[in-house]
Amino acid sequence: MPKSNAMRLVVLPGDGIGPEITAATVAVLEAVSDRFGLGLALEHELAGHESLKRYGTTLRPELLEKVRAADGLVMGPMSTFDYLDESKGGINPSMFFRKKLDLFANIRPARTYPGVKHPAVAEFDLVVVRENTEGFYADRNMESGGSEMLVTPDVCVSLRRITRECCNRIARSAFRVAMTRRKRVHAVHKANVLKIGDGMFLEECRKVAAEFPEVTMDEYIVDAMAAHLVRAPQKFDVLVTTNMFGDILSDLTAELSGSIGLGGSVNAGTRYAMAQAAHGSAPDIAGQDVANPFSLILSTAQLLDWHAERLGSTNFAAAARAIEVAVADAVAAGETTVDIGGRLGTAATGKAVVARL
Repeated sequence: MPKSNAMRLVVLPGDGIGPEITAATVAVLEAVSDRFGLGLALEHELAGHESLKRYGTTLRPELLEKVRAADGLVMGPMSTFDYLDESKGGINPSMFFRKKLDLFANIRPARTYPGVKHPAVAEFDLVVVRENTEGFYADRNMESGGSEMLVTPDVCVSLRRITRECCNRIARSAFRVAMTRRKRVHAVHKANVLKIGDGMFLEECRKVAAEFPEVTMDEYIVDAMAAHLVRAPQKFDVLVTTNMFGDILSDLTAELSGSIGLGGSVNAGTRYAMAQAAHGSAPDIAGQDVANPFSLILSTAQLLDWHAERLGSTNFAAAARAIEVAVADAVAAGETTVDIGGRLGTAATGKAVVARL
């Protein structure tokens, strides 16, 4: 646990639109640090394509120790689909830090905002709590090598890892989030088909539910949940699920809110956490000052909140709330990028949030 109320963050701008939205986010962090006396210290480093050009690798090994020595990581979007060969320096930074720092909980809030058109049938406010370290993800669920195998040129086998420990701790994370909200958890699964793995997940959710009698838990098959989210997202509070289902449902709920650019995302573990934009690097609009910075800004608010909980710090918690309010007010005033109906560029949108802080 940090020894003081100061907070040191490593900042990796990323690829594509990453440097632009990161600059806007850094301006917000500096403003909120000044207002609430957070003592934020930001250490800027390179990862992704710029690192590959300069150092021959998308991620230098020494960055891991720098992040471990810090209080958190802010990561801009990375063009991970481009990183095809680790032996040639193409390491996926997102996967690397999630695995090496054991960032087992991906917390993805999604809500509608006054002033933003959205495809949802009603206003909603929910959170997807996604297990982040196992499941079908071949690049992170094995100690050595991957779990996807080419048996013949025409046959591929993919292995899915599910463990009681990971199911239990993601369920516990979801119930803790629910205690700060409307005290409802929805366990999302496919146990009708994946009887052993998702059966284990449900068993652990039920065990944890017994420890939180104030929280109501129900269970939904994943395809039914997708339908319910489209039909009536306002019914839901905290969804908890395994890695791949959570990956899909969190993007769905973000888009239902009006844009994936409005969804924050923090990857949290017991000792470390990483704020990460929920969207990709969008190289087609890079350098045009049109990218929406809100996802990364809101992700850093979640990171401050995570730090506040560890410290028991009211000023970090207040700073997180202030960022969320400032974003909501900016959105309501139309002080946003064009993609969600505003009139500003990326930098000006960041400045609008700063002004409200």
